[in-house]
Amino acid sequence: MLDQLARTFGLTTKTSAAKPLIALALGSRPASPLRDYAALTREGFARNPIVHRCVRLIAGAAASTPLSIIAEGRRDHPVSGLLARPNPDQSAQEFLEAHYGYLQIAGNAYAELAALDGEPRELFSLRPDRMRVLPGKRGWPDGWEYAANGRKVTFARDRASGRSPILHTRLFHPGDDHYGLSPLEAAAAAVDVHNAGSHWAKGLLDNAARPSGALVFNAGEGSNLTEDQFDRLKAELMEAYTGPANAGRPMLLEGGLEWKPMALSPADMDFIEARREAAREIAQAFGVPPLLLGLPGDNTYSNYKEANLAFWRQTVLPLVRRTAEALTQWLRPWYAADFRIEPDMSSLPALAGERAADWARVSVASFLTDTEKRHLLGLPEAS
Repeated sequence: MLDQLARTFGLTTKTSAAKPLIALALGSRPASPLRDYAALTREGFARNPIVHRCVRLIAGAAASTPLSIIAEGRRDHPVSGLLARPNPDQSAQEFLEAHYGYLQIAGNAYAELAALDGEPRELFSLRPDRMRVLPGKRGWPDGWEYAANGRKVTFARDRASGRSPILHTRLFHPGDDHYGLSPLEAAAAAVDVHNAGSHWAKGLLDNAARPSGALVFNAGEGSNLTEDQFDRLKAELMEAYTGPANAGRPMLLEGGLEWKPMALSPADMDFIEARREAAREIAQAFGVPPLLLGLPGDNTYSNYKEANLAFWRQTVLPLVRRTAEALTQWLRPWYAADFRIEPDMSSLPALAGERAADWARVSVASFLTDTEKRHLLGLPEAS
């Protein structure tokens, strides 16, 4: 009806030409992610030390970056208190660390805003595996469904005011309209190889902490061990010669038995190298320089300082900036005054060297006034 009136009176409306196609493909049913979040969490974060360290490094560094509230005409904006104390059970760093951690593991992160009489009071980070996007008639999200313990709660977006109780942050996914692609999913094959290598190494330790050998019976052609002899030999090997505590213990053989040790084959050596390469691939998928993880054989950076600076510049700060911008756009409709949220990089130890170089370069620029120098360095005007 509205479209017909618009055509009649020559009015135009802004809309996407692709929206009807998305709506036909998805309808208004909940859009479920195809990935198995439980498997990614269990096999990746919980059981793989490389993934665990990458997620902790990124989430911890990003959450430790201070966020500044810049509002014209006022020093203390209400959103400052909201971000400083998001809810009674979490500090600001805990809330942001959970948000960034979910983003790295699932590719999606959800924050809930609890309001009282239209005034924001608390922020909560929600588990992404419990959330489902609810597409509207045109295919874009109109709401979200949260399911836990057999109960479901629906969050709706108010198009008129622009207020939304949910902030859905997602990493880029070229093949999904509603959900992001996590680095962990991109590195899933490398994680499988690395985990398989861990199981192989564990099995090697369980078998006398070295490659197994063979007991050869040379009592004569056609002679075999009796069933009792075989069981006794097997039990003796299990009790006295297996496990890390018995590694290297000399074996006493009798009755024509001869021990034939077996060394690592070339295939075994290739498997060890494949595990190391898998660890580097995991680190690269997350954007963490392998040098920061102590991985052998990585000489991309000349020293730890360069690797740490690259980690902050290429991985952490872009993530913090996009999160700060998303928080700004999400929270603005809830407040009357205009503001923006920006990362405060002036106190980050990793960037201290760059800041010192900037200060030295600007300070010797005689063609700049003191006010211009302060502006270039991001400092407030002198009172």
